[in-house]
Amino acid sequence: MGGGEPISAHVRANLIGELARRPTAHALVAWDADGQPCGLAICFEGFSTFACQPLLNLHDFMVSARTRGQGVAQKLLAELDVLARRLGCCKITLEVLEGNAPAQALYRKVGYAGYVLGDGGSAQFWQKKLTG
Repeated sequence: MGGGEPISAHVRANLIGELARRPTAHALVAWDADGQPCGLAICFEGFSTFACQPLLNLHDFMVSARTRGQGVAQKLLAELDVLARRLGCCKITLEVLEGNAPAQALYRKVGYAGYVLGDGGSAQFWQKKLTG
């Protein structure tokens, strides 16, 4: 998860409870014909100061290998659109790895594009890890 690393025991034990404590967290789950989960989208509400409206950030997205190629990802993304519109969001944002061509193709197919603001160039996603 997140770079191909498995999630820690701490995360496995606490993630659902921690997400439940956040009123702006949303989880969409896709189920296969046998009632088994086969896809997941976790997103968080944010706010666009440029539009003065809420936005929705798709933070985690996955489809089980056994159901890939069956339209699960497109259906989840369509439901994400429904959720964002219901929340009055002006846009949905996400991060995708530069080398993840299949994900980029999927996102382009359903209307996503890289973020460019005028002549300033493409936006980059940065982080600063906080320790201790």
